Amino acid sequence: MARRYSVLMVCTGNICRSPTAEGVLRHRVREAGLDGQVHIDSAGTHDYHVGSPPDERSCHHASLRGYDLTDQRARQVQPADFERFDLILAMDNGHMDLLEEDCPPQHRHKLRRMMDFAPAGLADEVADPYYGGKQGFETVLDHVEAACDGVLRHIESALSSRA
Repeated sequence: MARRYSVLMVCTGNICRSPTAEGVLRHRVREAGLDGQVHIDSAGTHDYHVGSPPDERSCHHASLRGYDLTDQRARQVQPADFERFDLILAMDNGHMDLLEEDCPPQHRHKLRRMMDFAPAGLADEVADPYYGGKQGFETVLDHVEAACDGVLRHIESALSSRA
């Protein structure tokens, strides 16, 4: 069997946006019958919350849509991630800038923005809901769900080209 395709979701502290994106993509991959062929993880650009579970508001809103984030724990992006992952998705432009600074040139082609995979007309970034109300967490889910459909198509294409 070919090597699994791997995706890393990245936000600031790895407790809101990137765990949500990880949970949604895991669900989509499982529904597509590809869970044995795809590895999904998330990390933060900063070490603010290493070892912590996702924000309880993220978990709550995700659970209302059928996603379980409770087994995830925050971690920070590591230098080895740039080699280990096939696709590294930044939630916003600030994350992309930080990833580009740290990423070795030979791996920069792996860096993309999450919303690059969303349909036209949506926001360019997955906005940070941390300091806002519940609508922010719902908007994160709306944007992540839309983008994950495109990410899944990208993964399916990558896997078929490896076969």
